[in-house]
Formats: sequence, C-alpha cells, structure tokens
Amino acid sequence: MSTDKLIIYTDGAARGNPGPAAIGAVLKDTANKTIATISRRLAPTTNNQAEYLAIISGLEKAVSLGAKNIIVKSDSELAVKQIKGQFKVKNTALRPLYQQVVQLTGKLESFSITYIPREQNRQADDLANKALDKLS
Repeated sequence: MSTDKLIIYTDGAARGNPGPAAIGAVLKDTANKTIATISRRLAPTTNNQAEYLAIISGLEKAVSLGAKNIIVKSDSELAVKQIKGQFKVKNTALRPLYQQVVQLTGKLESFSITYIPREQNRQADDLANKALDKLS
C-alpha cells in the first residue's frame, strides 16, 4: 500500500450561516482504496469556512500518512477557485484558512484541486452530515 499519492474528497457543512458545522473527508489511494476517513464536528461556523476546514483536515491527514502528491476533489466551487487563484480571497475570515492551505500544499511535490458536483462527493458529504447530525 503506497500513500505517496492520495486523492482526497472533502465536504464541509453548516446548518445556518453561521451555525452548527462539521466536516467530512475521504482519503483514497490511486487504486481507489479508502485509506482514511474524517468525520468531525466543528464549532459554529459558516459553510465556506467548513469547506476550507475539511480541505485542511484532509491535507493534514494525507501529509501525516506520508503523501507527497495530492489531488483534492471538493464540491465547493468557491474554495476550489480561490485555491486555484481564479477568485480573490476577499472574506477576512477565509484568508487565514486559505493561507493554511497554501502552507500545507507548499510542502508537497505536486498538488491539484478540482471542483466536482455534489453527486460525485457522496461519501464525504455523508461523513460531514453524520457528524453534523450528532449535534442534534
């Protein structure tokens, strides 16, 4: 099992904006085998902050597993476009989260992030919602 290259599916969710929030992430190897999952509640936050925190948590876990080449797939068009440099990070609450992503990805040999429709992100979405449901 090689964890040098990992694909991370991430999702953040908030009920209310801001409101109770959670993240989900699925880390897979190149053979599509699940290596790790993350399902965690957050302090009340916005949906966009939760999306960033899901990406950060997935990256941190991948790096801790020894990954040097990472592909992130997220259903947050805003976070993906900001991380790719296509949108400016105007929201002051998102800037430090964006900077964390930049710092984490700067340690990698290769990194890419891709927007995927929610339908293709079910496992990460389910993990985020499972953690969020524990709040009720």
